[in-house]
Amino acid sequence: MKYAFAQLAFGLSANALVARESSQCVQLKASGGASGVLGQLSDGQNRVGGGHPTGCYCLSSGGFTDSNGRGCILTPPTTQFQCDSGASPTSGFTVGSGGDVSYNGNGKFYACPVNDNGEYNVYTTAVSGQDKCVEISLSSAGSCGSGSATPKSSSAAQTSMPAQSQPAQPSKSAQPSPPAQSQPAPSQPAQSQPAESSTPCPESSAQASQPAPSAPAQSSQPAYSSAPSPQPSQPAQSSAPAQSSAPAQSSAPAESSAPAQASTPAATPASSQSAAQPSQSSNSSSGCSADLNGNYQYPHLIVPVNSAQPSKAYGTSYFGSVNSTTCTIFNFDIPASYSGKTCTLLFLFPEQADLETSSYTVSGSGSVDFTKLSGAASQSTTYANQPGKESDLKSLSIAPGNSYTIASGDCAAGQTVAYEMCSEGDFSLNYFQDYNPSPIGLYVREC
Repeated sequence: MKYAFAQLAFGLSANALVARESSQCVQLKASGGASGVLGQLSDGQNRVGGGHPTGCYCLSSGGFTDSNGRGCILTPPTTQFQCDSGASPTSGFTVGSGGDVSYNGNGKFYACPVNDNGEYNVYTTAVSGQDKCVEISLSSAGSCGSGSATPKSSSAAQTSMPAQSQPAQPSKSAQPSPPAQSQPAPSQPAQSQPAESSTPCPESSAQASQPAPSAPAQSSQPAYSSAPSPQPSQPAQSSAPAQSSAPAQSSAPAESSAPAQASTPAATPASSQSAAQPSQSSNSSSGCSADLNGNYQYPHLIVPVNSAQPSKAYGTSYFGSVNSTTCTIFNFDIPASYSGKTCTLLFLFPEQADLETSSYTVSGSGSVDFTKLSGAASQSTTYANQPGKESDLKSLSIAPGNSYTIASGDCAAGQTVAYEMCSEGDFSLNYFQDYNPSPIGLYVREC
């Protein structure tokens, strides 16, 4: 749904302009628990504090685009506000006559610390598990020019994600995860693609724009598997699906806490995003290289299932979990624009030290099985009623610091595909799905 943008006043003039074909561009400032004019990292993450180049944001048809032409989105599942190359702006934003910014009529935003140096990422919902998040409001800090309202090529439109208030997103985005909104990408992964040429908000602001990160894209239909999996964790908040509670532990998937880091998501997040590549890339046979340096899709729904409680629906989650009784199912919405392209299913497992807004626990030995399911999961999916297995993709032992190519083939353009991850032996893994540096979890990449 598009929201009408009636007037934007900069506080510097009594005249209000109607945004139609051209957008109105302003700097944004935060007030409340954290304060300051929003700056931007080179990958499009928006930050309060840290002395980063001032951002310039152009509002048109309810969505912001930055001065690099990147669409500003709420990454699933954490709802981090960041601008990604190739992304379609999330709609629902308005700037009132007094300069106050609101999203879907709500003027409350949240700032969650990225480090101990006074830097914060911005979210529309508080990030689960991050106790240091503070409530803030956003408002115009003055005009920074005007430009065409159109963002650059948007190959991936934001789509539905697991859980709650959206959330996609996805960390770094906060979350993981993802898990993980979040966006992601969960804050935003730094992508390798150059920024676009047009700059909707030409003048002003001290914005030192850098090439935009690569736009995440959604991709092919790789498959995944079924088997025991670790314990799921907290419910993911995210854009589309309603948020669900995290699975309870013990014979059920173990609940996990949100990423140790402050910003995030994943997941995390819909809309595509760019991400920094995970540590080393290994096992990349055919198809795309095992990284996110191109168009990719993060999971838009993550659902744990537990053989010890076969009739229990855990709903959406930010986490990927596998252990002796728990498996996790991931839904990917593949864009119609991927028609005729090759898609690769990737599992990225960076070193803990490389994660900014995610974390994981791993123990035991054994392998992880990936399977493609015959249908998509939903929030009511249980171990007993989950879709049948369409094909076994790959079984392998995974270790931190590696990236894995699980499957590659024609993209299932315009379809939702689901993959299941389970474990064998006593191997257990619980991680927050997040595409912020460094990306972690399951992704579909188009190439």
